[in-house]
Amino acid sequence: MEVAVLWLPKSELHFRAAEWVRLVDELHQRTQGYHESGAFLLGRISGRRRLVEEIVFYDDLDSAAYDTGVVVMRAASFGPLWDRCRSSGLQVVADVHVHGGSARQSLADKQNPMIAQKRHLAMILPSMARAPIAGDQIGLYEYRGRHRWKSLGHNRLSSHLIIGP
Repeated sequence: MEVAVLWLPKSELHFRAAEWVRLVDELHQRTQGYHESGAFLLGRISGRRRLVEEIVFYDDLDSAAYDTGVVVMRAASFGPLWDRCRSSGLQVVADVHVHGGSARQSLADKQNPMIAQKRHLAMILPSMARAPIAGDQIGLYEYRGRHRWKSLGHNRLSSHLIIGP
């Protein structure tokens, strides 16, 4: 019996350098030093390349997103996100949130993807996004469906996260 092997091209998440710095700074500020924060990253997908063009912070969509200390997005907050995507012509290319410690996925992260669509990227920044953040400390995960993920981050991050001019 032959086994079919599905080859998927590697995903690349691209940021302009200034946008990356703004994202990290803003995520850290929004933690207030004691709770998670996060954002949807909007942009365009072309083949394996995902270019981040706009950042939509979770608490701008849902003012109670951080009330429990971890990110919890209510279903009603997704309507304004989809409206923004329609009006801008962009799509969600990834999401990002911060952890107080390491950037490993928690069980809750694994079981509750922000976008439960195969190939969706989820990034986790460690230490409440306190700069500087070494690349090998960043978690980047690709959703494979059915609550399964593939790690693209940590020591493999340089071929998946591209920060340029």
